[in-house]
Amino acid sequence: MTVLDDGTEMADSSGELTLDMMFEWVEAMPVPGGYKVEIVGGNIFMAPQQDAHWDIIANIVEQLRTKYPRKRVKSDVRVDYPGHLNGFASDVTVLTEGAAKNDKGLCRYQDVEFVAEVISRKTAANDYGPKKDAYAAAEVPVYLIVDPYTGRWHLHTKPKDGEYRGELSLDFGDDVDLTGTVVGLVLKTGEFPRD
Repeated sequence: MTVLDDGTEMADSSGELTLDMMFEWVEAMPVPGGYKVEIVGGNIFMAPQQDAHWDIIANIVEQLRTKYPRKRVKSDVRVDYPGHLNGFASDVTVLTEGAAKNDKGLCRYQDVEFVAEVISRKTAANDYGPKKDAYAAAEVPVYLIVDPYTGRWHLHTKPKDGEYRGELSLDFGDDVDLTGTVVGLVLKTGEFPRD
């Protein structure tokens, strides 16, 4: 990285943009509290976290904690995924037992066994599109999308050749049966609030 006399940082002479560079820029930005920042396909997205959004995340984490130790359940922690400049801070992530950090001190996508994303209006297209594709390419075994605007959840399982082969969508109030997956439990959705 080259620093100009005015303090502006420029990309290396190779001109190649990296996730680390982009996250350095984000960290230097005046991001308001309560906003989540992710990089999806080389684009920076900031979305405010709504009250219903947080309630659903907390509900999922609490249910997962009945099986998983705290160290394996993460929220809003950066994980770099396959594809062009994909650095996600998923709403809920569960790591495999014995998961290790990479050489940058980040969780490795190879150690992710469950991801849940709670939809925000302005970034919903990412969760249903490029992020779903990246999770499938990374072979994340279980991807759950929870949509408080429609009152529905969408379960994606059985990743193969960059896509999920198993898909199920039901309403809030219907259980998410994960007993046939690596997660091995049932998530109750009856208390998920709608927005």
